[in-house]
Amino acid sequence: MRIVAVLLVLLLSACLGQSQPPEEARGNVLYGDGYTGYLAEPGQPGKYPGVVMIHEWWGLNDNIRDMADQLSREGYVVLAVDLYGDRVATNPGEARELSSEVSNNSAEALRNLKSAVGFLRSRENVAKDSIASLGWCFGGGWSLQLALSGEDLAATVIYYGRLETDPGKLSAMKGPVLGIFGDQDRSIPIATVEEFRASLDAAGVENEVYVYPGVGHAFANPTGGGYAPEETRDAWGKTLAFLEKRVKRGK
Repeated sequence: MRIVAVLLVLLLSACLGQSQPPEEARGNVLYGDGYTGYLAEPGQPGKYPGVVMIHEWWGLNDNIRDMADQLSREGYVVLAVDLYGDRVATNPGEARELSSEVSNNSAEALRNLKSAVGFLRSRENVAKDSIASLGWCFGGGWSLQLALSGEDLAATVIYYGRLETDPGKLSAMKGPVLGIFGDQDRSIPIATVEEFRASLDAAGVENEVYVYPGVGHAFANPTGGGYAPEETRDAWGKTLAFLEKRVKRGK
């Protein structure tokens, strides 16, 4: 009887274990011409939208990996790219140097980002016509540049990144845009944000642009001195709603 009871317990445990959803798949990957990134996927099988996530000027650090994990739990396959080649800045001087290297070789950065899109499209669990880009600060600017390059993105998300205000150039974008900004941002002045919004309208690009009062640049970075938690929560909620509406619809 004791043996039978033990077997029943083991059988029940196995059944319960099978009923538990698997954890998200996550880890470092190679893509394109030797580029590296961090991939976070939902735990359940199926077809999901893809997101190319682009780091701030600090590089692909733990904060960005955590954001990739968070977004994957919402039902997205997320590839957080590394535009610095396994380097992470620990102070503004290093960040400025690394970001300048990328800016001075923009063609290579775009090859990296386009390879990231191609990598996601090649995966069986990604809906190939439902891929978006999302970036903060330095990465926000590159999120926009990827869309301007003619890449067929389902949507583009820009958190306080460098902007383009020429309607002729903006007309190359194929999907809607979400822009998140702070009205105290000295790097991206509010006048430039308003010009960006007007130029998107003039170019016929669907857009949602939000400006948060009283916060400055990088307000959504929890490790920074300007972190604004309430505004960050609201902005992330708007980001999820935007992606749900604009990207998941295409699955």
